[in-house]
Amino acid sequence: MRQGFGARVMTIKIDLPYYAGEPVAIGGRGWLLVIASVIVAFFQLILAPFETVPLVFIPAVVFTGLPLLTIMAVTGWRPPAIFRPLGLKQFGIGIGFGVLTVLVSGIFGIAISQLFGASPNAAVEGLATYGAVDLLLFLARTFIQLIGEEAVSILPLLAVLWLCVTKFGLSRRLGLIIAVVVSTLWFSAMHLPTYNWNFIQCIGIIGTARIVLTIAYLVTRNLWVSSIAHIFNDWVLFLTSFTLGHLPVGVEA
Repeated sequence: MRQGFGARVMTIKIDLPYYAGEPVAIGGRGWLLVIASVIVAFFQLILAPFETVPLVFIPAVVFTGLPLLTIMAVTGWRPPAIFRPLGLKQFGIGIGFGVLTVLVSGIFGIAISQLFGASPNAAVEGLATYGAVDLLLFLARTFIQLIGEEAVSILPLLAVLWLCVTKFGLSRRLGLIIAVVVSTLWFSAMHLPTYNWNFIQCIGIIGTARIVLTIAYLVTRNLWVSSIAHIFNDWVLFLTSFTLGHLPVGVEA
């Protein structure tokens, strides 16, 4: 009996936070503040005038920190429940999802580029001209920003899930499907200015990558895992651009 009970306990899985009142309930006003913080964080990121070190780090810090501080404020200053402990296993899972993100977005990227064309990412292309120090500063800044991109994607997902289940009376499964769609569209829309307002590219490539990253969070309930996957995916692109730009003259990519 003890063994059977233990086996059942081991199958218990922690649910997604906040939408059902665990570990703490968030009301409508609280969620509005969270969504407002996400929107403000995004617009200050794209509108901030800072271009020199160390000021260039400020928008990334605000982008990541403002939504996290807001979720803490509306939950009584508890640590954000979207994070869980990070160990070697979780780190490995994050890397695995990062590889999957690279593969999936790469496949869709090739297909969409061939069928509809794609706009370049000027920041990524610019890495070809960077020196080593500039590259390290860029990676440090994007490390902070990419954690923020996970936060501003998953917090709206949880807000929509709360709305669907608590206010609209939908099932958790249907509410989660709607929440994933909404957060994917939001994440894709955030990248429209980066890719010259190419809707097909942002939905088909960026949106596909977002779904993989969201699955990483939903499977583990840990934003560290999806953040690691996101950082891995983007840093592969960054380092590839940097490396190709520094190949010896006469060596083809």
